[in-house]
Amino acid sequence: MTIPAVLANAGEKFGAREALVDGSVRITYAELHEQVQDCARFFVSEGIRPGDRVAICSPNTWHWVVAALGAFYAGATLVPISTRFTAPEIRDILDRTHAAALVVTGEFLGVDRLARLGERPGVVLRIPVEGLSEPEAGVTEWADHKGRTADVDNLTKPDDVSDIMFTSGTTGRSKGAMSSHRQALGVAEAWADCGGLTEQDRYLVINPFFHTFGYKAGILAAILRGATLVPQLKFDVDETLRLIETERITVLPGAPTIHQMLLDAPARAAHDLSSLRLAVTGAATVPVALVERMQDELSFDTVLTAYGLTEAVVATMCRPDDDAKTVAHTTGRATAGFEVRLGEGNEILLRGPNVMLGYLDDPEATAEAIDSGGWLHTGDVGALDERGNLRITDRIKDMYICGGFNVYPAEVEQALARLGGVAESAVIGIPDARLGEVGKAYVVLRGELSEEDIVAYCKANLANYKVPRHVEICATLPRNPSGKVLKRVLREESP
Repeated sequence: MTIPAVLANAGEKFGAREALVDGSVRITYAELHEQVQDCARFFVSEGIRPGDRVAICSPNTWHWVVAALGAFYAGATLVPISTRFTAPEIRDILDRTHAAALVVTGEFLGVDRLARLGERPGVVLRIPVEGLSEPEAGVTEWADHKGRTADVDNLTKPDDVSDIMFTSGTTGRSKGAMSSHRQALGVAEAWADCGGLTEQDRYLVINPFFHTFGYKAGILAAILRGATLVPQLKFDVDETLRLIETERITVLPGAPTIHQMLLDAPARAAHDLSSLRLAVTGAATVPVALVERMQDELSFDTVLTAYGLTEAVVATMCRPDDDAKTVAHTTGRATAGFEVRLGEGNEILLRGPNVMLGYLDDPEATAEAIDSGGWLHTGDVGALDERGNLRITDRIKDMYICGGFNVYPAEVEQALARLGGVAESAVIGIPDARLGEVGKAYVVLRGELSEEDIVAYCKANLANYKVPRHVEICATLPRNPSGKVLKRVLREESP
């Protein structure tokens, strides 16, 4: 079980089927296999050796898929980097991983990341996203990387490190979680099984490829099943609606905010969305009301929720035959070989063959995260029902104490999601001279509501100590690329 072996199998089994559709570019599985080998020969001819790290900082395009798979074929370890990162943040990851090569976007969203980077690895391959860049010494343009000669067979083993995925850094400096080929494919296989993914599916990938949701539950899951990947460069609700209709999209995973925007899009009624069959959401607290709307108002046959994190990717997931209540109220049962139990304070603990190998060059953080019994301490609080379905309560670090009572912001956010006119919300605890801490709710509206309306609703639906004492109406909430609200940012900005 290596990623190159799975791709080679897909090239034979699904050869004539479309593997990638990106605008006018349409690539079959047989062609994908050939292009990946070409890219691998480039890396090897440039001196990349098994175990070297190849970083990719580029948005969702077909080039990302070819470059990542090419790195694997060359025996390298993949280091995905967020396109939202600043030059110092990119530099930090390149330095920490000792990256030997960088695959980087040309200008994207008006920013030339390579120009701002300064010092760079010895091998640089540039992807034209918004047109061609000026030629530069030491930089190979995408159009010029083909035609190299090198042996790229049998360079990877199942237990080799496949990737170093950096955590979102919502509570501090990010850490590099390492996984093997066997583990990366194990979680992708489990995701594909739970979602019933087949070669008939056409999978719109809005989730960034630099995140596990886009890479492992996206690229790898599709290759395992022969599904067609349709990458979207950046999320734009009107473009998403157009792609669903024109490409007959069947599978559309995404963070809750994506589905919320699709539901609320004025142009939704003008598009044929009847091809949709599967939605999978997660990456943040999922309001029950949102799941109900997805089931009632969009044309999905199946809506599933799932739970995972960088260190474990997919730990629990609903199944297509689960009833609506299970899907709306839980994240499903253990998958991918995981055991799930609750530890002190009902912290969710995970153990199994697909828990990360450890954090890059950080044995202390690894020992803190994975105890002597092999249990990964997630920092999430949850509950298990009699069937083993997991319900996420909140993050341990998000809990605050108001007047001696524990308050879990997710419970308040679930209540606010049922208030007409509220699009989304985030609740944090802030200092209070009398009660120690009180709640502050940041609320994004889609209707006419006042701060007083919101507080009155909470008083009617929540215990007094759970009612936010402060409400701030805002246009957006700060999020990381996976869709999680950056409550750290809200705390820093709150007076």
